[in-house]
Amino acid sequence: MGSIKEAIVLAGGFGTRLKSVVKDLPKPLAEVSGRPFLHYVLDNLRDGGVEKTLLSVGYMHNRVIDAIGTEFRGMEIDYVIEDAPLGTGGAIREALKLARSKDVVVVNGDSILLGALNPMSCFHHDEMASITIAVKYVPDTARYGAVTINGGRLELFGEKNTVGPGYINTGVYIIDRRRAEVMDIHLDSFSFERDFLMKNPRGVFAFKTDAYFIDIGVPEDYLRAEDELVFQINGGSNDNLAYPAQDILFRRRH
Repeated sequence: MGSIKEAIVLAGGFGTRLKSVVKDLPKPLAEVSGRPFLHYVLDNLRDGGVEKTLLSVGYMHNRVIDAIGTEFRGMEIDYVIEDAPLGTGGAIREALKLARSKDVVVVNGDSILLGALNPMSCFHHDEMASITIAVKYVPDTARYGAVTINGGRLELFGEKNTVGPGYINTGVYIIDRRRAEVMDIHLDSFSFERDFLMKNPRGVFAFKTDAYFIDIGVPEDYLRAEDELVFQINGGSNDNLAYPAQDILFRRRH
């Protein structure tokens, strides 16, 4: 079974919460250990076998285009420019119009889930899923909001600020373009999670992983990435937000 060859990176946000430590840059270009964070995201995709990436950009998009160009480590780069904010759903929908592969992985430009793409792809194909989301068990879901899963299928996206352990959505999706009717929502801007996935849960599966995950969207985690991201990439211990590597995959209960 082949790996996922095409990706969408959502890199159009304003990065308002990060402005106290990263000024005059779009959030994905925030430097971590001397490199734009987006470089690590693209490295991770390329190492997972991706051959073409569509960058969905908006805020200060010219800075992103200038920094990345049309090729990255042999991976083709193309752009979808948001003239107005589209939300995660609108941005994915516009980028999917340019995608050509049957299955496309979607990630955020300000977070990273290291090395999980190939096992997630295998799970996606084994389950014949329309959409697969990568979820991770963490000690406290307050920042992200808990994801409720029933028998390996998506059931609910919870509100943020609810304290306690549980699964979170890492923002990594594999979408079967032929079966996921993302185009049917008659809104210019919408949330992929709440406006689409929660209203179209059939065929949406959850892939459990204990892979290293970090989201640099708030200053404390951006500074933490500076301390630990390169260490993790170079084979450091996998203890960030991680629990024992058991039940890595949710399987359907027959």
